Amino acid sequence: MLRTLLASLFVGWIALAQPADPEKILQQAISLHQLGDMDGAIREYRAYLEKRPQSLEARSNLGAALARAGRFDEAIEEYQLALQKSPHNPQVLLNLALAYYKTARFAEAAPRLEAVLASAPNRQADWLLADCEIRLGEYKKAVARLAPYERDYASEPGFNYLYGTALIRDQQAARGATVIDRILRQGDSAEARLLLGTTKMFANDYAGAVPDLKQAVALNPNLPEVHAYYAQALLRTGDQAGAAVEFRKELELNPGDFASNLQLGALARQDQDFAASRKYLDRALKSRPGDPGARYQLATIDLATGELDEAKRSLEALVAEYPQFAEAHVSLATAYYRLKRKEDGDRERAIVRKLTDEAQATQPGVHVK
Repeated sequence: MLRTLLASLFVGWIALAQPADPEKILQQAISLHQLGDMDGAIREYRAYLEKRPQSLEARSNLGAALARAGRFDEAIEEYQLALQKSPHNPQVLLNLALAYYKTARFAEAAPRLEAVLASAPNRQADWLLADCEIRLGEYKKAVARLAPYERDYASEPGFNYLYGTALIRDQQAARGATVIDRILRQGDSAEARLLLGTTKMFANDYAGAVPDLKQAVALNPNLPEVHAYYAQALLRTGDQAGAAVEFRKELELNPGDFASNLQLGALARQDQDFAASRKYLDRALKSRPGDPGARYQLATIDLATGELDEAKRSLEALVAEYPQFAEAHVSLATAYYRLKRKEDGDRERAIVRKLTDEAQATQPGVHVK
């Protein structure tokens, strides 16, 4: 009886302690948010939304508090609910894009940033979208997006690094060198070393890239993509073990990094650790949905593990989309032969021979009679 009475009194005290007026709950949530108490703010925003579920302000603020607490998946959910009330709200769209961006879901961040820019010019959204385009391999788009800013922001290190990255990855070495020179005038830096190293990589000078990228890692081991590019240079120069270490370091900083997930997936597949390989490759596809390289690696796992029908379907889709993808034709021929479809296998082998002949004919010094 005593315990029941005490429990009743406690519940009654809690009820009295809580603001009865929903607007007071909202004001308390905002105050906690401003004071940096994210757990308290999240709790109060949710209490308010139980009473006022249609509130766009509280829903958006809850998303912001969740994002600030690093709970990005929950934040994305709240922003999406907010957009159901106001589909073209630029601030909510920007916040949703930032949540996707911070979780390396660049393909999902990009259309939200485009929607923000459709409503009004926004430099932050424009530069973020350019970075998304770089991460998605759409270098020409990023160059075109950033070029108009060069006149006003040529002295801005952040802009120079972003623009230089886009130019170098689009293999515009001369224009990229001009931007690198602007960065170097302000002293040696991890950003400059990374750009110098990637310039050499795109010129196939992987051995020359290694010292620059190693120095970039030493100067700033937290610079996005620095470990990934150093790893790729090491891999191309025969240091597979060192490359794996650097790819893993990149993923510690950025679990969604495309190149690191793709390469670690390929390395795990070579070691026949198919479960680990699938995990890495699935992550790669989250960063770049539909990427042919990641899809091919997954198809070869199906082939290696006897999932022949699944491998065949995946490879047929790949060669339909990318008819010049010779390795996919080779693997598809293997799948057909294992499925006792010799005629189809022979057809794929003929396609591979044709693609090989065409590639050899375009090589310098090769003369086809």
